[in-house]
Amino acid sequence: MAAADQLAFHEFEEATDLLAETPDAATTSRREHLTSQGHVAVAVGSGGSYGAEDEAEEEGDKAALLQEEKPQPGFWTFGYYQSFFDVDTSQVLDRIKGALLPRPGHSFVRHHLRNRPDLYGPFWICATLAFVLAVTGNLTLVLAQRRDPSIHYSPQFHKVTVAGITIYCYAWLVPLALWGFLRWRQGVRERVGPYTFLETVCVYGYSLFVFIPTVVLWLIPVPWLQWLFGAVALALSATGLVFTLWPIVREDTRLVAAGLLSTVVLLHALLALGCKLYFFQPLPLERTAPTPQVTSLSLNTELPPTLSKSLGTS
Repeated sequence: MAAADQLAFHEFEEATDLLAETPDAATTSRREHLTSQGHVAVAVGSGGSYGAEDEAEEEGDKAALLQEEKPQPGFWTFGYYQSFFDVDTSQVLDRIKGALLPRPGHSFVRHHLRNRPDLYGPFWICATLAFVLAVTGNLTLVLAQRRDPSIHYSPQFHKVTVAGITIYCYAWLVPLALWGFLRWRQGVRERVGPYTFLETVCVYGYSLFVFIPTVVLWLIPVPWLQWLFGAVALALSATGLVFTLWPIVREDTRLVAAGLLSTVVLLHALLALGCKLYFFQPLPLERTAPTPQVTSLSLNTELPPTLSKSLGTS
């Protein structure tokens, strides 16, 4: 302790002598010392902020790395499909709105799916459409029987099965064939980049929503109005598919692009036409057996000779 006090005392004496000899120099050095301390303080502060940002970036990189290293569940497990149903009501409504109101240059996949396709919306849209088709098909026959009692009606529960198989096969097999064709064209022409299979299924599933209110409107017993509603629904749905697929197929040849889009529209039209003709066809009139006509012979009618002789002998 004594040595430290002596050292501090000698330094204080040297500083006092220096201040007495050159007071201006001492003041300048003091200011420079304060300024240098200020610069050091700023540097330290800015270095601390940079250090905090680096730490935040490192933590974000670690979180992303841990998320990537997290093992993905197998496709045979429930956890693999759980992410495809992780959507809220606002997202589903926004995608339905985008499918109902297609716009040129507005891709459904890029503006509404945003690399997050779901199976919740397509699954329930297909289930609702199949159920509504079967119910309204039976209701049409009930209403027709009330207008014309000669129509014979019995509940047709098999239409539920037919509608379910038709809608779900269309919503899965057609996107599968389209996705496979685009993958094949990607190998032929490198500039063609298809959507994923789930994105294609999602596009087709949401495109079928417009047919749900259309099927309900088909209950109106006016044939030309039914065909008008069907044509409008088909135009909206097919236009959304064309606007979504156009950014993918426009890089291909004109013949392939035109043929592919024409096939998509034709299959969509066949689905709508088949549903209209099968589920809303009128039942044939109930056939009644013809009443037998009894003809009476007049008294003046001449009998054959053989018949008259037999009657005379009897």
